[in-house]
Amino acid sequence: MRDQRVIFVGLIGASVSLCLATLPALAQSARPPAQIKVTNARSVPLNTLEITTSGEQPRLVAKLAKPLAPGKSAVLKLTKPAGCSYFVLGRFSDEVESDNDGVDFCKEKTIRLTD
Repeated sequence: MRDQRVIFVGLIGASVSLCLATLPALAQSARPPAQIKVTNARSVPLNTLEITTSGEQPRLVAKLAKPLAPGKSAVLKLTKPAGCSYFVLGRFSDEVESDNDGVDFCKEKTIRLTD
């Protein structure tokens, strides 16, 4: 009976160790979605929106095709997304710019632009 408990406790310990060892690998394998929902919560049209990769050589992965009216949403398809961190730049009709570097698309699937 004692031998069975020792084996059981050993198996539980090995299982926990294996699970903990795989957590960093799971975090690194996080992938951005194929598309991002953009919502214009401002009272003026969003004229342009560009999403690029972060880093020294940014690459355009999505762009708003036409102006987005106030209160409306659009879905942008990400072209060959790489990594989780992205730079988002939006320009509104009242000449206000909204920029955000380091948006984590592995966690965030939507962009909501507000005043």
